[in-house]
Amino acid sequence: MAATVAQVPVLETKRGKQTLLLLLAVAFLDFVDASIVNIALPSIRTDLGFSVQNLQWVLSGYLLTYGGFMLLGGRAADLFGRRRILVAGTAVFFAASLSAGLAPSEGLLVASRLVQGVGAAMMIPAALSILTTTFTQPSDRQKALGAWGAVAGLASAVGVFLGGVITDVIDWRWVFFVNLPVCVLVVRAMFRLIPADGPRRVARLDVGGAVLVTAGMLVLIYTMVKAPDAGWGAARTIAGFAGAGVILAAFAGYEMRQSDPLFPFSILRIRGLAAADVTQIVAMAGFYSMFFFITLYMQNVLHFSKIGAGAAYLPATFTVAIGAGIGTLFLAKSGTRPVIVFGALLGAAGIFWISRIPVDGSYVKNLLPALLVMSLGLGPLFVGVTTAAQAGVPPDKAGLAAALINSSTWLGGALGVAIFSAISTSRARHLLADHATQAHALTAGFQRALLAAAIFLAAAAVIALRATNTRGEPEEPAVPPGAEPVGETA
Repeated sequence: MAATVAQVPVLETKRGKQTLLLLLAVAFLDFVDASIVNIALPSIRTDLGFSVQNLQWVLSGYLLTYGGFMLLGGRAADLFGRRRILVAGTAVFFAASLSAGLAPSEGLLVASRLVQGVGAAMMIPAALSILTTTFTQPSDRQKALGAWGAVAGLASAVGVFLGGVITDVIDWRWVFFVNLPVCVLVVRAMFRLIPADGPRRVARLDVGGAVLVTAGMLVLIYTMVKAPDAGWGAARTIAGFAGAGVILAAFAGYEMRQSDPLFPFSILRIRGLAAADVTQIVAMAGFYSMFFFITLYMQNVLHFSKIGAGAAYLPATFTVAIGAGIGTLFLAKSGTRPVIVFGALLGAAGIFWISRIPVDGSYVKNLLPALLVMSLGLGPLFVGVTTAAQAGVPPDKAGLAAALINSSTWLGGALGVAIFSAISTSRARHLLADHATQAHALTAGFQRALLAAAIFLAAAAVIALRATNTRGEPEEPAVPPGAEPVGETA
């Protein structure tokens, strides 16, 4: 009788559905906080007296620690228990959101965003690794990872909309306060739905490796964020990249000498894993920067209101979900590789179309159709890459694999904004020097940056040809016969 019960797909049970909804809520909360602040920035600057240069840290501070601490958070989930790290990360996220909402000064707001990123870096890899170790049957895995990909894809667009509505209707501080009740509900559900982390060998924390990889990631992301202002050829930028390279090289050498490393390099031998992560970096460079430039275009050239710019992304949120659903269906038939390539090429086509925006453009004619095409590609790409990046990963390294794909997401976003901002700014300054109007100069800069973003998406399609072609099934049984039952996360 016990064997028969064990064969029932977890996702067909009430508890399984509730667990998936919980994990998706965690993902949505963390992803949406990377974009929900965008439209609130002018109001934050006015209220707290930010300089234009320092204002970027309200966005970049979150991405800096989110990306910098991701690998540490993922490995900690594997070593010390996924539920423990998920609960602790949510508590940190709650406290930082409260502090950010109450912040009376720019220094405290930026500090709160830095801490908020640390909390998110603990939450996301723990949540994704719980998902992959709970839903182990192929059909469950396809649906669960498809839903995760849909949420990851639409959260950025929804965040921009919610940020516009909250800032216009209430106050920018509620962009942070809205997290508080969600965190409380999520933690309560964690204790009810996610099994407690059982007895296990207490692994020695690789403190040296943790310090080196976190420092290296922080220096790398900080340098990318500051490069557009400092200049890509500036000594400061070159020194930053060189410093990050030295630290990360030292980390690699240090890890190879450890018996219980923070980052077991053997994980990179899993077929297709590295290709999936690189595909995500390149693709997200294009997608994330597209949202950035289109928001600037709508507000600075077309003169959309905050709520209008946010609402402009609503249709795209629905097509992202539709695209993710289509990608999940084809995943079962064709595998991940065709789904990723299709999504990347469709995304490239949509962004190329957007790159044709004119100075006197309109939303219905020049933006909406292209946004719909782009978002139909974004959904399948997220589903396919997330699934490919988890294929064949043993349960004891699920947190690390989850951290790798999520680090790839935010590294790609930071890289894209840094590179394409430099392209856009260079083009706009050149035209302004030739006495072009500001609207013409800005639009021309956005056009060139968006064209480069489309090229990155096409490159991601080529890289994806090296990714594994899985249909979502684990390469090895996640829970051997006679071991803990499906759903245990210890």
